[in-house]
Amino acid sequence: MSKPQTLCKAEYIWLDGASPTQQLRSKTRIVPISGEEPSSAEDFPIWGFDGSSTGQAEGNFSDVELKPVYFCPDPIRGGDSYLVMCETYDADGETPHESNTRATLRDVLARGGAEAEALVGFEQEYTLYEGNRPVGFPIDGVPAPQFQYYCAVGAQNIFGRDVMEDHMECCLAAGLAIYGTNAEVMPGQWEFQIGYRGVEGESADVLTLSDQLHIARWMLQRVAEEYGLSVSFLPKPAKGDWNGAGMHTNFSTKATRASGGMEAIQEAIGRLEKAHEAHIAVYGDGNEERLTGDHETCSITQFRSGVSDRGASIRIPMSTSQKGYGYFEDRRPAANADPYQVGTMLLSTVCGIELGKPSKVTKMKAA
Repeated sequence: MSKPQTLCKAEYIWLDGASPTQQLRSKTRIVPISGEEPSSAEDFPIWGFDGSSTGQAEGNFSDVELKPVYFCPDPIRGGDSYLVMCETYDADGETPHESNTRATLRDVLARGGAEAEALVGFEQEYTLYEGNRPVGFPIDGVPAPQFQYYCAVGAQNIFGRDVMEDHMECCLAAGLAIYGTNAEVMPGQWEFQIGYRGVEGESADVLTLSDQLHIARWMLQRVAEEYGLSVSFLPKPAKGDWNGAGMHTNFSTKATRASGGMEAIQEAIGRLEKAHEAHIAVYGDGNEERLTGDHETCSITQFRSGVSDRGASIRIPMSTSQKGYGYFEDRRPAANADPYQVGTMLLSTVCGIELGKPSKVTKMKAA
């Protein structure tokens, strides 16, 4: 006797072909699942979409395939609903689409990156907008200078807390490795962190947490919809004397986490300095407006590292310095950087893995 099937709502999510910054797209499929709940991404069927409408194909040959690679419960719809992260493939079903940056990260892991046992954590900053201005900015004029807003409390300082709280609850309900959130330096600006929390059996590998960050970004925008707000990941969301928005990335390998790992950290920093321009090239469009040397950044044209230095390209946390091993923080990625590409560059540079031909993204201006 066959097992009863459950019909679930599966939201297929993927990165489009927009340039210079890819955007998240999604659509819903009703999927029959055998048993009580799916056990792997392979339980969701391969699907497709019209690539000519996302900058990923021409109209006369427009099919692009969606292959599920990661899934989690959908806390927004609830019930038998799931969020499904997908890779994009050409119509042959075998060739990763040229916009498929996750496939490049998989390739680096397969060619030696996995042996490093790298762990990663992403600190995702974002800005909530109401219309064409950040939440908390008056219609006329500007708010009080930055100082009073960071990790603050009170209606005169905090704008958009309901969105942050709802998003945090969604991330927890979805089983994502969210480990913190806080108000940032500018009104309407917030940050959440995705990374290892010390939970038994929890993974912080680069591929899994990159998937989770994209899912978290998608949920953030869905939650903001409910409040009539939009989310900006621009590196410099407000001109003038305001901090930008980054995606600081904490990174370690088994060598940096071992006793005496500071030597491995210094070796990694030396390699990162030599590859600085290659990293900056994929660390987010418009990053030059953020990496100016002011507002807790190092100039985009310079590279330096330092212990507990938030104005450095690479910060060595005080705890790592004191122990002599641990992780370091790459402070260069912008808020709109693709975690797949950031992970690819960190792994390939630190582990000395040569990249293949860079993925090219179809030219299409993001809306």
